[in-house]
Amino acid sequence: MGYPLFSGLCLSFLFLISCHSLTNGDQERDRITKLPGQPSNVGFAQYSGYVTVNQQAGRALFYWLIESPTSRKAETRPLLLWLNGGPGCSSVAYGAAEEIGPFRIRPDGKTLYINPYAWNNLANLLFLESPAGVGFSYSNTTSDLYTAGDQITAEDASTFLVNWFERFPQYKHRDFYIAGESYAGHYVPQLSQIIYRRNKGIENPVINFKGFIVGNAVTDDYHDYIGTFEYWWTHGLISDSTYRILRIACDFGSSEHPSSDCAKALNIAQLEQGNIDPYSIFTSPCNVTSPLRRHLRGHYSWMSRAYDPCTERYSQMYFNLPEVQKAFHANVTGIPYPWKTCSDIVGNYWADSPLSMLPIYKELIAAGLRIWVYSGDTDAVVPVSATRYSIDALKLPTLINWYPWYDNGKVGGWSQVYKGLSLVTVTGAGHEVPLHRPRQAYILFRSFMENKPMPS
Repeated sequence: MGYPLFSGLCLSFLFLISCHSLTNGDQERDRITKLPGQPSNVGFAQYSGYVTVNQQAGRALFYWLIESPTSRKAETRPLLLWLNGGPGCSSVAYGAAEEIGPFRIRPDGKTLYINPYAWNNLANLLFLESPAGVGFSYSNTTSDLYTAGDQITAEDASTFLVNWFERFPQYKHRDFYIAGESYAGHYVPQLSQIIYRRNKGIENPVINFKGFIVGNAVTDDYHDYIGTFEYWWTHGLISDSTYRILRIACDFGSSEHPSSDCAKALNIAQLEQGNIDPYSIFTSPCNVTSPLRRHLRGHYSWMSRAYDPCTERYSQMYFNLPEVQKAFHANVTGIPYPWKTCSDIVGNYWADSPLSMLPIYKELIAAGLRIWVYSGDTDAVVPVSATRYSIDALKLPTLINWYPWYDNGKVGGWSQVYKGLSLVTVTGAGHEVPLHRPRQAYILFRSFMENKPMPS
């Protein structure tokens, strides 16, 4: 397997590097003229392709840039990097195709339609499939897929950004934010810390990093465990006895590597929960005969605009079409496996996963970065109670106490503003807030970008 055709190599991690191997010609070669099945007259530019992050190993990461519409002054809008978690899940499959991107995939797996609440109306969106082995991102060194972990993911993402800004110099010095969900609760703060530390002492850094926003984010194993078991019990998903066993067996464990007693208790809890979608507990899962996907989706019978629970199936169909891969400049080396929403190998063999992100939060809060944490309140995987326990452990002073926020006169959720951090809940939303509550998620992101409290 060779290197991607249009990759740029800048091996230094320093942000002041001058890398002349890339030109605007490389940028133009990454331009997407039109995606198969795309609606006409979309009014914004798109680019996608590969950036090499390790020449020796042959590791290359795939990105998709979706700019703001020209009518919304794309050239002045900030840049937002979106990361999905897993670990091992694709930002193209989730963030772009079913959450915050401008397109949704129809059930035929071939045609697209417009998402009216796309976040590219507010910012230029950069989706990254990370680490190597996820989606179209790959490595020529097969062992990389079996040794991925938090540290290498953060370093590779940092290298990707340095090299990507060389390919897209018009974004240098533009206001830059990072967003993500789930296990990106690790990716986002870790990458933020690298950028912040490397920017220190530089008067005019290339990456003009302003802050981050994460949703239903894995944050601190101890508090996440306590909050998750409490959520299961208080929502009637598990028995009293199993709740007591979980509190003892999993007390100080790691969520990535639980003890045998903890794993046994978790299996009992799963049996007691039954055939529900844990990512959205009040909705039915997509009818599948085999576990095609890591995540399941449900259906809101009581929503006026119900979402489609089988959307990942359509992603699997669409992104494996040869004409789609050609339009994306993807799979140029002939990856010997199909594109998947999540990589089982990367996820199952995850190497390093620190127990807590709270020390990073403390460092970045002290640095004055804008930090928001949001939570859909029908998620039983990284529930709102877990997030609240983790934030409470930071012992931050409260600036605005818990209050309901509103959308068209209806409560959209609740919020609390701390010194250095804002917490927002979104009522009726599952693990992927923009999938279940696209309009409310759009209001949330707009408030974050404007640095204003949620509308009360």
